[in-house]
Formats: sequence, C-alpha cells, structure tokens
Amino acid sequence: MQIFTDNMSKILFTNIKQLNGILPKDTQLLKGKELQTIHSISNAYLLIEDDKIAEFGKMSDCPTGTFEQTIDLKGQMILPAWCDSHTHLVFASPREEEFVDRIKGLSYEEIAKKGGGILNSAKKLENTSEEQLFNDALVRLYEIARLGTGAVEIKSGYGLSLEGELKMLRVIKRLKKVSPLIIKATFLGAHAIPAKYKDNREDYINLIINEILPIIKKENLADYIDVFCETNYFTPKETDRILKAGAEIGLQPKIHVNQFTSIGGIQTGIENKALSVDHLEIMTEDDIKNLKSSNTIPTLLPSCSFFLSLPYAPAKKLIDNGLPIALATDFNPGSTPSGNMNFVISLACIKMKILPETAINAGTINGAYAMGISDIAGSITKGKKANFIITKPIKSLALLPYFFGHNQIDKVYINGTLINPNQ
Repeated sequence: MQIFTDNMSKILFTNIKQLNGILPKDTQLLKGKELQTIHSISNAYLLIEDDKIAEFGKMSDCPTGTFEQTIDLKGQMILPAWCDSHTHLVFASPREEEFVDRIKGLSYEEIAKKGGGILNSAKKLENTSEEQLFNDALVRLYEIARLGTGAVEIKSGYGLSLEGELKMLRVIKRLKKVSPLIIKATFLGAHAIPAKYKDNREDYINLIINEILPIIKKENLADYIDVFCETNYFTPKETDRILKAGAEIGLQPKIHVNQFTSIGGIQTGIENKALSVDHLEIMTEDDIKNLKSSNTIPTLLPSCSFFLSLPYAPAKKLIDNGLPIALATDFNPGSTPSGNMNFVISLACIKMKILPETAINAGTINGAYAMGISDIAGSITKGKKANFIITKPIKSLALLPYFFGHNQIDKVYINGTLINPNQ
C-alpha cells in the first residue's frame, strides 16, 4: 500500500469493475493476434495526478492519503479514450443535398463529376470566415469528446487554394491552443484538383510545393502531409513528388489510398515512410505483402463504407497476415458525417467481423500510433495522459459494440479533467 501526501491534484477512482487497456510503457502498437487481447484488472483502482496516470492496480493495493476526490465506480469499467487518427473535422457546412442524390441513385464519383464532393466543400469554405470555421469546429470537438475521443487528427483539404488551405490550418492551430484534446494537424492540399486547374494540374501541384508548403513551415501549421492517391485524383508519381516535398520541411507522410482502386499508392506511401495508409477498401495480395515489410499502419474507416455503401476494408485478412490496424471515423461532410468512434467500433465488429477486443485496441493504442502519440495516449499506462472513458454499469466490454447506436459512456476524462456533458 502506498501513501500520497504531496500537493499535486489527485483523483482516486476505486472499485472499478474492470480497468482495461493496460500496456507497458514501451508498447507502440499491437499486431495480428496481439490485437485480440485486452489486458485488464478486475476490482481495480486508478489514481491520476493532474493530467497524467499515476498509479493503478488491484483494490487490495489501493493507496491511502489525501486526494482531491475519491470516486467509487462500483459496477463501472474504465478504458482508454478513443484516438481518432483520420478526420476532416474543419468544414464550412454539411452536404445533405448529396446525401439525397445518393439516395436517388447517383454514385460518389458521379456526384463529384457534376461539381459535388470535395470541390463542393471547397466552394463553401471559400465563402466562410476563419472565425465561423473555428467556432463550428470547436462545437464538433466537444461533441466527439463527449463520445469518448481524447485525441484527434484533423486534415485540411477543403481549401484547395493558398488562402483556403492556410485558413483551415490556422483554424486547426487555434483549436490546438484551446481544446483539451490532443490534436494533430495534417496538410491535405492534394485532396482534389480544383476546377480552375483541371486543364493544368501541374500548376496546382507547383502551388502546393512552392507556395503553400513554405508558409506552413514558417508558421508551423502542420504535423503531417497527406495526398488522395486515387483514380481521378492524384497519381502515384504525383503523390511521391508531393510527399517528398512535405518531408523536406519536416512533415511526415500519411496517405488516402485504395478507396476505389488499387493503383500503386500503398507502395508509394511505404517508399516515403508513411505513418499510415488510410481507407483500403480495395486491397490486392501485393498491397498486403508490401505492408508486411513496412512500419506503416493500415487505417480503416468503416463508417465511410457504411455511408457510401462501399466494400469494407479486409480487416480480418490484414490481421491474419500479422499486420496492425487502426480504426478512425473519417468525420467529414461528404462521405462520413459522423465523428462517433463508438459507432466505428460497432461497425468494425458487425461488418468487418473482428472481435470487440480487436476493435477497441485498434481505436485506442493503434489509433494513437497512427497519430504518432502512442508514447502519451492510447492505453492505461503510468505517465500517459489521463484520457479515459468510464462506462455505464455493463456486464462486459462486448456490450459497447453490441448496443450500436446506444451510448454506454457515463463520463469522459481528458487531461485528468471531466468533460462537461453540457458543453
């Protein structure tokens, strides 16, 4: 038994039915069969000091001393907060008209060809002030925080111009300063070719490399660089050029790839040491083979498949090949208007046929890896950020994905602070 008497702010959680997601400090991610196990302690305690996890263990070893709060969680569980490594959370307005078009039978590609899709969001963003973008995005951040997300990556990509992309990235930088969530910023200027450059795409690529990237470096506006490498968007050769230019100013690559076709984008991402390759609805044997010899994590976005009626990424096949996977929302106004990681976990189990334990690991420690933050988030580990979910009284973790559409979360702590459910 330990005694704590110093002046740090401490909160002690006792009688935790099950403390889940416990990992050693040096665990960066989980691969293959490792994903099927969640390490836990039954009848546990958890002590947090300020914004970090200080101690945890069995109630028989619960420390004594003076604590700012002692909270009895009889019948409730704790697990790490979600790490959502792929979102487009900053956008001007919804695209519900395209939702109706898809109901009428138009495909995502058909909508894009008539001026919808990414170009539609870019047009709306052009006419929206930075202040409005910031205020709207801040509301969305607190919405996903209440749903258990403690870390999020946010991409640009709806500006598609020097002014628009910088406006988005400056909004994300402001969000980093005021939000309790861990936020990573990704420059996705290569999201689509703007209409004004459709007959001269080389000029737009030059704009990205020669004009936008230098300002991003000067103002420290991004952590990563991303490209939509896909048929009718950017070729592997163009992707390689853009990723290399980003790497030269210190932006690690991430890449949208294999959403509709497999055109060599995964190989391009691996060659450029991409942290993650995201989407992967369409996969070949060579794609999987190449990923096995890399440190790049496949990130799967099942709610995008759900919303667009696309195939689901082959999660089980990737895992059976000994690979890691991360799960993320792809929160955006066109193909996934939801930032609910709980629904993503449910979809992964229901449609991808992976175990609840696998899905939870993919949305926590592996999501953290896909954001480059597994040293501070994604697990219950001494010294990591006190970012965690307290469930309602539930019988087992499997009830989280089983009750899809129902909120099984009682409280969320981020940086050791309770998220106000009314904020």
